[in-house]
Amino acid sequence: MANKLQQPPHLHLAELSATQFIDIWNHFDTDGNGYIEGKELENFFRELEISRKGAGVDPSNSTFKEKMKEFMQKFDKNADGRIEMSELAQILPTEENFLLCFREFVGSSSEFMAAWRRYDTDRSGYIEANELKGFLSDLLKKANRHYDDQKLHEYTQTILKMFDLNGDGKLGLSEMARLLPVQENFLLKFQGIKLTSEQFNDIFTFYDKDGNGYIDEQELDALLRDLYEKNKKEVDTKNLTGYKKSIMALSDGGKLYRSELEIVLCREPML
Repeated sequence: MANKLQQPPHLHLAELSATQFIDIWNHFDTDGNGYIEGKELENFFRELEISRKGAGVDPSNSTFKEKMKEFMQKFDKNADGRIEMSELAQILPTEENFLLCFREFVGSSSEFMAAWRRYDTDRSGYIEANELKGFLSDLLKKANRHYDDQKLHEYTQTILKMFDLNGDGKLGLSEMARLLPVQENFLLKFQGIKLTSEQFNDIFTFYDKDGNGYIDEQELDALLRDLYEKNKKEVDTKNLTGYKKSIMALSDGGKLYRSELEIVLCREPML
């Protein structure tokens, strides 16, 4: 996790750069779960009000609560009572808002996975820092954003700072997927069903009947339904179709190889 700031950063939101936004985010997302919620949200909004008024604010005050409610209605797009990074990023000036830029470029998780497949060139389950630069360059061109090399370098470093929490210069699929709106982030749906390497090997071998190292879409359907059943989770056919489409975007001509599926279903990609 990035180092927490000792003092709350200044919340002059209209003047924020992307880097300052990350500093503010890391300061208030104290548990690092990708959301500002509960007490974190109250602290964030209190600092926001102080920065606007330059005076102390009482969170028990009814006006404070009313203003906080208005703030949530404006930014909490999926109305889940907490703010995710991509929701709060709406406060950034247009030229700084590469998060919204990203969301315009990748409107669904299946598009995200297709983009992931293009840029994870060595099929490692990670985007390296040098792959990330190409990814962002294409992203900015597609969104018709003008940028120079210095700006591209800053964006690259900012995303690394945001998502490369262990500082190894690599971004995993589940980290980058946090840029998606929550309802599009199908990886979150599998958080409670993460498999160990042994469990994954067993289940993949079971569905790869002919042992050729890959499964097709029908076999993936059966595998996902089986996973849901074993974990006592209800299967929503519409959602399942979406998850399948997203995962198959990683496939090679309809062939989903072991390495692609393990990125989605395992705690860590296997070496």
